[in-house]
Amino acid sequence: MGGKTMVWTGRVLSGLFALFMAGASVAPKLLRLPAATDTLAGLGWDPGYALMIGVIELGCLVLYLIPRTSVLGAVLFTGLLGGAMATQIRAESPLFSHILFSLYLGFAMWGGLWLRTPALRALFPLRRAS
Repeated sequence: MGGKTMVWTGRVLSGLFALFMAGASVAPKLLRLPAATDTLAGLGWDPGYALMIGVIELGCLVLYLIPRTSVLGAVLFTGLLGGAMATQIRAESPLFSHILFSLYLGFAMWGGLWLRTPALRALFPLRRAS
């Protein structure tokens, strides 16, 4: 894949990740929609934490979308996704649809960043086995 194609593929993947996070996670929490508060309650969290978690997610998302801070945003988001995964494990949720969902999001997030950031590709190159 050419350099320009990689960058645009990464931008699209990052954009899809950002749209999903904004629409499915951040907005419901910031708006304190029942989908967010009921889910938190079902996982054993106080629904009052929805706003705080939504603000943290929004902050990570903004950092991820700004090219100069995108790696910091991805690192912080990785911690957040790890906490979400731990919560799903503690709640004994289904493996592939709930527990590993954070892993799927992490792959999309880091994959998009890797594709759109030449410096990250240089730091973590894909190589053929010799």
